[in-house]
Amino acid sequence: MRNLITDVGGLRVGNAHSAEINSGATVLVCDEPVIASGTVLGGAPGTRGVSMLEPDNTVETVDAIALSGGSAFGLATATGVEDRMRSMGRGFQIGDAHVPIVPGAIVFDLLNGGDKNWGDENPYPTMGREACEAASADFQIGRNGGGYGATTATGHGGLGSASAQHDGFTVGALVVVNAVGTAYVGDSSTFWAAPFERDGEFGARGFDLSSFDPERIVMKGANPAENTTIGVIATDLALTKAQCKRLAIMACIGYGKALWPSHAIFDGDMVFGVSTGKAREATASDMTALSALAPATMARAIARGIFHAEGTW
Repeated sequence: MRNLITDVGGLRVGNAHSAEINSGATVLVCDEPVIASGTVLGGAPGTRGVSMLEPDNTVETVDAIALSGGSAFGLATATGVEDRMRSMGRGFQIGDAHVPIVPGAIVFDLLNGGDKNWGDENPYPTMGREACEAASADFQIGRNGGGYGATTATGHGGLGSASAQHDGFTVGALVVVNAVGTAYVGDSSTFWAAPFERDGEFGARGFDLSSFDPERIVMKGANPAENTTIGVIATDLALTKAQCKRLAIMACIGYGKALWPSHAIFDGDMVFGVSTGKAREATASDMTALSALAPATMARAIARGIFHAEGTW
């Protein structure tokens, strides 16, 4: 176990970034098409191809998922991934045509100090191709990929990932944390996700409420619109498209466990739910177990992303 989403077999992750722009992209590459859906709980989402993943719509599987900085410009990350995957012969086949299915979501990092004057050529398709080509079972979290330029109320955001095993199946989370709020409890250095920590994976700092005042809301900067948390929750259980949507909803609870506040009016908070189907068909008992495992694993991924980004700004 790597404690990464790639512990779910058949998934790889690639990162790309630009230090000059202070932004980047992360791509989840599926070795084979996987069942997927998604849910949006933030009030200001920036997404591409999410509506086709609704259970009542036709498209069942995806080839990759793009998580990117760059706000609306970053939605073009998926174009670069599509181009690369098309050259590999991947995608939904219609006659002689191959159409890779690559939904995506973005965070707002346009005011983070990087040079965003890139001229007429949007850099995100290139980052999408590079991230796709770099996809591996092992990848770096913290200030990497889509989390490279991410921030929170306490300064640094980041790219996080975590995994868990239960009763013969695996759950994995991947998340770009660019939250309006904070992952820390009050003025302490302990994480809201501390109750879910495994083996000191984000510092073993315990859980201390002594400095927390629920009426004192710490938020990022003067503009509350500069934020979003986007992610993927995956399992090797065989789920239907509707069950993948339910999985995504379950994982969104992990945002509320690890970030204070979350799902605000200007947030684009959303989660993709993915099933590789390499374990067994999910039972009612498995779905109930996922209702605990999905939010816990997502909360851990968030804290790990922040922890690994500490000191890198």
